[in-house]
Amino acid sequence: MNRDGSGVINKIDKRKNYLSRKTPRIRGAGYKGERLEQIVASNIDNFFIVSSVAEPPFNYKTLDRILVAGESSCLNINIIINKIDLDNDNFIGFWTKLYKRIGYKVLTTSVISNEGIDKLKKQLEGRKNLFFGQSGVGKSSLLNKMFPELKLRTGKISGFTDRGIHTTVTSVMIKVDPATYIIDTPGIREIAPFGIMKQDLTYYFIEFSGFQKNCKFNTCTHSHEPGCAVCEAVKNGDITTERYESYLRILETIEEDSLL
Repeated sequence: MNRDGSGVINKIDKRKNYLSRKTPRIRGAGYKGERLEQIVASNIDNFFIVSSVAEPPFNYKTLDRILVAGESSCLNINIIINKIDLDNDNFIGFWTKLYKRIGYKVLTTSVISNEGIDKLKKQLEGRKNLFFGQSGVGKSSLLNKMFPELKLRTGKISGFTDRGIHTTVTSVMIKVDPATYIIDTPGIREIAPFGIMKQDLTYYFIEFSGFQKNCKFNTCTHSHEPGCAVCEAVKNGDITTERYESYLRILETIEEDSLL
């Protein structure tokens, strides 16, 4: 640091990992410009994908897109399903079981009932933790519950769209104790993982790995080819239809973007 408060960068270390996405689509008729890479955060120890039971409704399609982004970046992924106090009919039990069966760590939380709060806080200790998810799912509320001194802004759900209203406007890293860091990010409306080729997408759906090696063609996209072991696994119930539908939607997005 110089006397005038300015500084000089002497060295840039290599990132051990980072999360990125395609820049959001620019609204407007006829726009077909290239969507560039937007790096959200780097050198991440824990990647927490936050969703909610309701307000806004649980959206597995968005969750699966974020999972692909995390898998392609080799992050340590944790799924948080927040606002569990609103799950009067145990709706979320199906999804918790589904993602745990695949192999993901799933934690249910509530700032109202305090469910999962202490367990979550314990997982953060001594690490750099990135919180990421849709607007309104309660990322800032969870952080305020664990660390009241943060006093992060929180917002309400739009009654018109049933979506969250942005309260965090930029990504910020906060030191909450000598060895623990929190990265709070703005809520997202959409996410498109960056730099993924259609032939690679299958590797980021981790439950496909035991089946894709048995496909008839080594270039199989698992969408229409004969002798596809992944499609057969879906028919047999070894891969859920929900996850397979997510795969097909993301594959379609990649193919559409390649034509622009």
